[in-house]
Amino acid sequence: MDWYLSALRNYFDFQGRARRKEFWMFTLVNIIFAAVLSVLDNMLHLRIHEQGVLSSLYSLFVLIPSLALQFRRLHDTDRSAWWLLLMLIPLIGALVLLVFYCQEGNRGANRFGNDPKIAIN
Repeated sequence: MDWYLSALRNYFDFQGRARRKEFWMFTLVNIIFAAVLSVLDNMLHLRIHEQGVLSSLYSLFVLIPSLALQFRRLHDTDRSAWWLLLMLIPLIGALVLLVFYCQEGNRGANRFGNDPKIAIN
């Protein structure tokens, strides 16, 4: 949960680097919250035009921090955030980004900042 809250604290932080652990823990907690809110939407019949109200509000709330975290994760692998434009290519773009997110970050400093593993330890 600390990784999730850390990403939310860095709401507009598009600079620097993010470790794999930070990225995937945020993603895990994000998926759990979205699933719980979706179930609540269905149980309470909170729907507008087939969209759940609670899950839609939550998605809007975490949109900026999740983008910022994706920027920082790509920076950790010494890639520019422009690589996020691959999302515009259906399926293949998401798969390529998934591979990038799973790769280990560069050891030591790179052009986007210091190694976050060294900074934490």
